[in-house]
Amino acid sequence: MAWHRRGNEGAKHTGPALALLLLALLAGCATRTPAPADRDGPQPNPPAELAKVPDAVPRVEPIRVGGPNKPYEVLGERYLPLTGDDPYLDRGLASWYGRKFHGRPTASGEVYNMYAMTAAHPTLPIPSYARVRNPANGREVIVRVNDRGPFHKGRVIDLSYTAALKLDLLRGVAPVEVRRITYAEIRAGSWGKPASEPPPVFVPEPTPGAPQRDTTATLAAAGSGIWLQFGAFSRLDGAEALRQKVAEADLSLLPLLTIVREAGLHRLRAGPFPSVDEARASAARLRDEGGVESTLVEKR
Repeated sequence: MAWHRRGNEGAKHTGPALALLLLALLAGCATRTPAPADRDGPQPNPPAELAKVPDAVPRVEPIRVGGPNKPYEVLGERYLPLTGDDPYLDRGLASWYGRKFHGRPTASGEVYNMYAMTAAHPTLPIPSYARVRNPANGREVIVRVNDRGPFHKGRVIDLSYTAALKLDLLRGVAPVEVRRITYAEIRAGSWGKPASEPPPVFVPEPTPGAPQRDTTATLAAAGSGIWLQFGAFSRLDGAEALRQKVAEADLSLLPLLTIVREAGLHRLRAGPFPSVDEARASAARLRDEGGVESTLVEKR
């Protein structure tokens, strides 16, 4: 079975049907660009212990033909929602939405609760379930898709406040992996996390004044090969901000981006590349099209 991604197909709506659909989308999360006077964000006093909110529990729910699952158009782009029990895997940037939409209807007609484990997606069936992974820290959550959006270039999912908090994504958009949990997996009970999956690798911050040694933030970065390095930072959030910029400049590099901790610095790299020529070609493309500079690093 082929993996499905966001489509550009679908019938163009006309007349009252289009107006009703756009109104429903706008009432949910069709726009993620509020005016400066009415910015989105967290509420002043969020509930305590949100990190302990359990993930959504996948169950088989009927997918209504039509309604939020009809082809639609937003901002000049057409979307064709999935309606079958097909696998889906995508990588891109995740954002989150909060108080501006809290208590308002979603595309499904349900009321949006920023403290529930839900999400908005352009094409996954409504309702459906997805596993979202933050590759920067290995954290994963399961969310129920009940809304449409986001409609920004490069973004693949809009998370609830709590889902973003559990993934440590509240500081802004960041790369994620989104995998649909199919009905077949739900019926078979195979949607749980595999027992053989290795635990995420965490790198503790050094104690001030203590001797430091080279470590790596991910297993992939420990190997030899040809890499592009984009910057080195004393703080992790600096490297994460640059990773976001590089991912926005070239989404094809997203699976190759990693943050490595060496000599007390967090270094953002992409690789390994199969050859020096391919690494240089990627560096030239990033420089010319995205204004992103990099240096070639060869690890032996």
